[in-house]
Amino acid sequence: MNAPISNVIAPPAPKSLAEMQLPIVMMRDILLKTIFRMNADMVSDIAKAICLPLTVTQELVDLARSQKLLEATGTLHANSGGEMGYQLTDAGKSRALDALAQSEYYGAMPVPMDVYAEQVKRQSIRNIQITRQQLTGAMGHLILPDDLLSNLGPAVSAGRSILMYGPPGNGKSSISNGIRDALGDKIYVPRAVEYSGQVITVYDPIIHSAAEEMVDDPNSLRRSGRRFDTRYVLCERPTVVTGGELSLSMLDLVYNPTARTYQAPLQMKSTGGVFIVDDLGRQAEPPQALVNRWIVPLEENRDILALQSGEKFEVPFDTLVIFSTNFHPNEIFDRAALRRIFYKIKIDGPCQEDYLKIFALVARKKKMPLDEDTLIYLLKHKYPEIDNEYANYQPVFLIDQMISICEFEGIPYQMTPELIDRAWANMFVREETIIH
Repeated sequence: MNAPISNVIAPPAPKSLAEMQLPIVMMRDILLKTIFRMNADMVSDIAKAICLPLTVTQELVDLARSQKLLEATGTLHANSGGEMGYQLTDAGKSRALDALAQSEYYGAMPVPMDVYAEQVKRQSIRNIQITRQQLTGAMGHLILPDDLLSNLGPAVSAGRSILMYGPPGNGKSSISNGIRDALGDKIYVPRAVEYSGQVITVYDPIIHSAAEEMVDDPNSLRRSGRRFDTRYVLCERPTVVTGGELSLSMLDLVYNPTARTYQAPLQMKSTGGVFIVDDLGRQAEPPQALVNRWIVPLEENRDILALQSGEKFEVPFDTLVIFSTNFHPNEIFDRAALRRIFYKIKIDGPCQEDYLKIFALVARKKKMPLDEDTLIYLLKHKYPEIDNEYANYQPVFLIDQMISICEFEGIPYQMTPELIDRAWANMFVREETIIH
């Protein structure tokens, strides 16, 4: 099912150079670098490359012409509506090369940080109201106790931080993904933002899932009117998932010394969406240190980043942060850190009734016929060995094991006490001393 087109207010396209709120020299240099790198010679092509309206691009071209950096080629392109062609003068090429030596960035004109901050407010994750129906719909494939959804719903609607904790294998990651799916709408992600003359690229096709753009039919009497600033990309609300590999350095600006440009850190790329820290406690840095890094963002909805020069600046922090851990919170956090995480939700293993529902669901999906005697054997003889502690991952594990054995032995899929014994032996490792 496709997510609905967003109700978020779109960023308005600039109508003039004066509205851009960017340094004129910076805009002119990006224009020259783009023409140089992309061999663009018509205003329509240049406008598409720098993501500005035709009128604003023409204004910029005229400025570069007045400075003798661009010249008209004197040829009209017949296949492009009789557009005039332009090319860099020798002075323009020289300026483009100088500008490239300072920064390799070219293409989409960046959005000033203040303008970006306004758009973040328009599409804030805290503006979303999730209903029980939406959350249930996004997690319909999971067997969850009702009280869990009752706790999760207000937490997601608040758009604040959530800590999910509990024994491993009970679907904390699946629940995190379900929360992401429940959000459902779309937001505008800037290709790049500008601060203090520096360009920070934000849009990342690996993280951001671009929505299909509606293209207006120029011959249509009724235009859709969905005009927005094309320096942004309309995307699904982003989700960043990190695990044991997360380090504090990943939360800093990434500087590319070769291109002399910056890339936004992970939490900035997840603005307007969800940032999932899975397996908290498995990272090289202690959990307390990771949470300390989030204290200002979580409390004040702003993050502090630093340029190579050491200059620090604020960026909006508008992200639903979900921490997921197999440890008890008191083992990995002090009280001050726990106080700053707004919702703490324990994800327990299923009761026997829910466990059997999961087992039946998985068996049906994997075309494994259920056998009542074998299930009774499993519950009466195997689970007492582990104090009847059920986990959500176990039905999948056991059924996959039995399928593998059946395929190896060349027999039809079936469930027997003997196959359960063989599958069970792979689920746990027997405690013993191994002599080295």
